[in-house]
Amino acid sequence: MASVIYDAASRIYSAGARPAINQLELEIKDGEFLVLVGPSGCGKSTALRMLAGLEEIDEGRILIGGEDVSDVSPKDRDIAMVFQSYALYPHMTVADNMGFALKIAGVSKQERYRQVREAAKLLDLEDYLERKPRALSGGQRQRVAMGRAIVRSPKVFLMDEPLSNLDAKLRVQTRTQIAALTRKLQVTTVYVTHDQVEAMTMGDRVCVLKDGILQQVDVPRNLYARPANVFVAGFIGSPSMNLLTANHDGSSVEVGDQRFEVPAGILQRASASTVTLGMRPEDLHLVGAETGGLEMEVLLTEELGADAYIFGIPKGFETLQPTIVRVDGRKPPMKGETVYVAPDISYLHVFDSETGLRLNEDVPEHTPQAQLADVAALQEEDT
Repeated sequence: MASVIYDAASRIYSAGARPAINQLELEIKDGEFLVLVGPSGCGKSTALRMLAGLEEIDEGRILIGGEDVSDVSPKDRDIAMVFQSYALYPHMTVADNMGFALKIAGVSKQERYRQVREAAKLLDLEDYLERKPRALSGGQRQRVAMGRAIVRSPKVFLMDEPLSNLDAKLRVQTRTQIAALTRKLQVTTVYVTHDQVEAMTMGDRVCVLKDGILQQVDVPRNLYARPANVFVAGFIGSPSMNLLTANHDGSSVEVGDQRFEVPAGILQRASASTVTLGMRPEDLHLVGAETGGLEMEVLLTEELGADAYIFGIPKGFETLQPTIVRVDGRKPPMKGETVYVAPDISYLHVFDSETGLRLNEDVPEHTPQAQLADVAALQEEDT
């Protein structure tokens, strides 16, 4: 087991191009399960491959267990990688696939058998050791790939979207097994996914990337409750946070034809006369017409059982992005109905309309404002 440190690590594929990973500063604790998440092309797989030694480090360095491995070959880094494709040898049995790395390393047959049986017991694969991969389901094949990594007892597990090939139900089941298993083994794990629900449910901490730049790293609860900027606010959460631009006068914001008071001090930090407001679907509530809520026609209702989501565009807004409100699933408003909604001000998120940075006083401590300002400046240069 070992900690992992990205020390201002960058990957630049060609001169003059935007770095695929830009000055990444990240420390992963010994035994921690850290998830790298972001949209396609954000650099998360590149960051993982840099740690594995499959991509060069053009600037900065990477340390494993305090040792600089920037120029160390992949086979000497003592890491084990689980890929999106299972990469199993089709002509070998499950036992032989799991024990192959040990065989190459010169481990005796008896010791290989012991370690394979031990890993198979952890993964509930004892009854499948003599089968070939073609006789297994997708979930079982992925567990075999996990077993092949486990028997090596590496310092670090690296997992690159290992659940992408599984159906929705099996993904949920397998992600639970992976999270429980890695915590039991207490091995440092770096897990890459584009699925933010997967990230939130599995990670001890989650690192959000965009265009190769670290946006925020924190525990899942803080990412959801205290997003550091507009990108994190819109990316984390399903359905995503409602984001809209509003005028302000220093103490209140104007939303449509309504004004809402904002806690003192927040709006004074804004750099313009407008701010970006963020409201989670569960923090918007249906109110009576007489209470001064925003008038909205329901365009779509999604019924999910206990909950339902209604989609609509509040009167006076010109936008293609509908506002989403979570309502009681037993009696939701239906398409075509007119409703009135109001935000819970205590859960209102306020962002600077120019930099995109969070203005609320509860700025995430793991992402200092100075660093966030640098991120905003880099993003502005790219545009």
